[in-house]
Amino acid sequence: MDRNQAAGLILFAAVLLIYSIFFATPPEPLPEESTQVTQTIPQESADVDTIAQEIIQPDSIQDLIAQRQFGVFAPMTKGTAEEIVLENDKISVTFSTKGAEITKVVLKEYRTWDQRPLVLLDDESSDLSFSIQTEKGPLSLNDFYFNPTASTVDVEGNPVSLITFIAKAGSGSITRTYSLADGGYVLDKSLEFAGLSNSLKDTTILVNWDAKLIRQEQDIEESRRKTNINFFTAEESHDYLSTTSETDDADVQEPLKWVSFSQRFFTTGIIAANNFSSARFNQQTPQDTLSIKNVQAAIVLPLDNNKVDLSYYFGPNRYNTLKKITPGFEKNVDMGYFFVSWVNKYIIVNLFQFLEKYFTNYGIIIIIIVLIIKIALTPLTYKSYIGMAKMRVIKPEIDELKAKYPDDPTKMQQEQMKLFGQLGVSPISGCLPLVFQMPFLFAMFFFFPNAIELRQQSFLWAHDLSTYDSILRLPFTIPFYGSHVSLFTILMTVSQIAYTHFNNQLTAQTGPMKNLGYIMPVVFMFVLNSFPAALSFYYFVSNMVTFGQQALIKLFVDDAKIREKIEQNKVKNVDKKKSKFQQKLEDAMKAADANKKTK
Repeated sequence: MDRNQAAGLILFAAVLLIYSIFFATPPEPLPEESTQVTQTIPQESADVDTIAQEIIQPDSIQDLIAQRQFGVFAPMTKGTAEEIVLENDKISVTFSTKGAEITKVVLKEYRTWDQRPLVLLDDESSDLSFSIQTEKGPLSLNDFYFNPTASTVDVEGNPVSLITFIAKAGSGSITRTYSLADGGYVLDKSLEFAGLSNSLKDTTILVNWDAKLIRQEQDIEESRRKTNINFFTAEESHDYLSTTSETDDADVQEPLKWVSFSQRFFTTGIIAANNFSSARFNQQTPQDTLSIKNVQAAIVLPLDNNKVDLSYYFGPNRYNTLKKITPGFEKNVDMGYFFVSWVNKYIIVNLFQFLEKYFTNYGIIIIIIVLIIKIALTPLTYKSYIGMAKMRVIKPEIDELKAKYPDDPTKMQQEQMKLFGQLGVSPISGCLPLVFQMPFLFAMFFFFPNAIELRQQSFLWAHDLSTYDSILRLPFTIPFYGSHVSLFTILMTVSQIAYTHFNNQLTAQTGPMKNLGYIMPVVFMFVLNSFPAALSFYYFVSNMVTFGQQALIKLFVDDAKIREKIEQNKVKNVDKKKSKFQQKLEDAMKAADANKKTK
């Protein structure tokens, strides 16, 4: 209680004391027994009046306090808090009439990992408030009571549900209108101040949003690695807070288009119709498992003629869905670095969406995607095989050079390049086609961990393709591996080792590089053991299909014909001049050899 409130109470008590001394009536004599009933009735009436006075008097004190604290907005602080629900077939949004603010959001199509309703936020995990600057200082709209009115309108044949909240104070009013179209995840909002221009000391609103992001998935560590604050500037630049640091913050002093709290499979976002002026962000990873991350956003929202429009997004991280919301919003889904993201954005996402129309089993969809990609890349696979076959055929000539120059590797390399030129063989002809295939392999490394389509989809022994499959729980933890055994990862490793062995029979590769092919699958077994089962399954199927492709190509490739072609090139290239590239490469080798001898 502050000094003004204490003074008011003392003054009020003094008035009551003076009234009781000078205006109270003396007690009346006891009435006759026959009239006792008639006299007790007025006494009871007096008692009721006294009780009524005692109830009214505290209300007047509260009115006085509200007037001093809120000024012209004081009448808005009286009311009753009730819950109002606005919903469509996708989401359910609950509001409180105190503040006319969102208190709960439920996604109807999804459930948590333990099959509870998927609550994206509620009044315990989220605190969203809009504050205005007044002559009484900053005031939160959450302190005001609003009267709701529900209605439905038709917009281009699509029903839209509306709730209009109005808080009044004299001739002034605050109106908050929410609209939710059928079949969508976007909640539109309009905020308007009428007759309060003289009471608003600033033309901006401070939006404070503190949230403890609710756990939705079983693998909490993977969820935390995929959860952060994203924001998009008016200059169409996307930025974000760290996904791996325990804490991170940012102070953005430039206009923003949208801000989001992005989790692995779901996003909560606030989008300006025009722009936000600036914002401050902070996020922390809690030590407990009650929430994924704790995030805070303080956003400055400018008013335009005492009115402002904005939108919220509460929904899944489907790339094509987010792309339709607002420019740049699809960046809430990590599609990988620029050299692989194009594969996911323009090929895999659309191919996946197309196959979903005809197949409900996502394991089958993954197999079909592998087959489509492998068929499309067959020309590169064929060229790679032919390149390796040529190197295998000329292996005797290479071995002769190694025997001729055992102690002079530079001279051996020079003669080897000369030999390649004479025979019309390129040492990178077998590797270059594989390089062109790498974006597809790496693209899957980003696509499957972020594909909400795979969430809670089972296949064979994997109960959820979006997380690791576990056929055995270990009583201990193996460093870099974990405490579980993923069967799809083991199958992928075995298939990769088998493919490496088969591939080594086709190449002239010797030495450490040959053995490296057996080491890498074991390394990937440790890396991918805790990755989604869909990723390991994709690589396993891809290895098997590639193995089959090369076995099939081998049936139609004759080493004798390749040798014959090489001999023809040898005769043809006897008097052929060296190419500029070969000449530069040979000069570089000679220079390196000369420098080595002078040292």
